[in-house]
Amino acid sequence: MEKAIENKDKRMNLFRRIVDLYVDGFRNMTIGKTLWILILIKLFIIFVVLKVLFFPNFLKSNFNNDADRAQHVRNELMHDK
Repeated sequence: MEKAIENKDKRMNLFRRIVDLYVDGFRNMTIGKTLWILILIKLFIIFVVLKVLFFPNFLKSNFNNDADRAQHVRNELMHDK
């Protein structure tokens, strides 16, 4: 029983040390914070702006309800074979 508790304590201690390493690293960054902000802005542009501009919702714009959309998807899947 004590062995299991010791193993759990060691795992938690290792986890805590890893978390502390990353927290201290991010806390002491200077240029890195600016780079992370740039990365987040780029991800926002890629996933939000480009999706709205270049990937319209074909099913929602061409079909009125879920049943029609589902039927269209079924037909397309069956014809691709």
